[in-house]
Amino acid sequence: MTNFKEIVTKAVIGKGKKIFKNKYELITEDKVDTVLGCWVINHNMTGINNNGSVLIRGNYDVNIWYSYDNNTKTKVAIKNISYEELVNVKLKEESTLTDSSEILIKSLRNPTCTDASNENNKISFEIEKELGIEIIGDTKVKIAMLF
Repeated sequence: MTNFKEIVTKAVIGKGKKIFKNKYELITEDKVDTVLGCWVINHNMTGINNNGSVLIRGNYDVNIWYSYDNNTKTKVAIKNISYEELVNVKLKEESTLTDSSEILIKSLRNPTCTDASNENNKISFEIEKELGIEIIGDTKVKIAMLF
């Protein structure tokens, strides 16, 4: 005779990933001649339940190195960027995202400047990032008990 027991445990109940591309502008004190480089540092993020979707809140610093004064001087301009991204994550059957679910956000591809251009003292740039999401929640496992 076989009986079944149900065990409630924590497990990954949903996974997802998404690429984000965002455009920004930075105003400088100087008339920019050339954008020499752009890098992103200090990336932090968290995820919370937002009516069944995952709201990702994060921030990072963008450092843009540029030349000015007829390419005779250089400077680094820094801009702190905060963002919010709403993502729908597919959950395993019979699972729901609740406030007690644990949401893990990982940077699969760190934010990177993919394009930068300048006009007078305004630098326009694009940042691309890829984020992975895992949702950990309660689930039931049925185990056959042999007697």
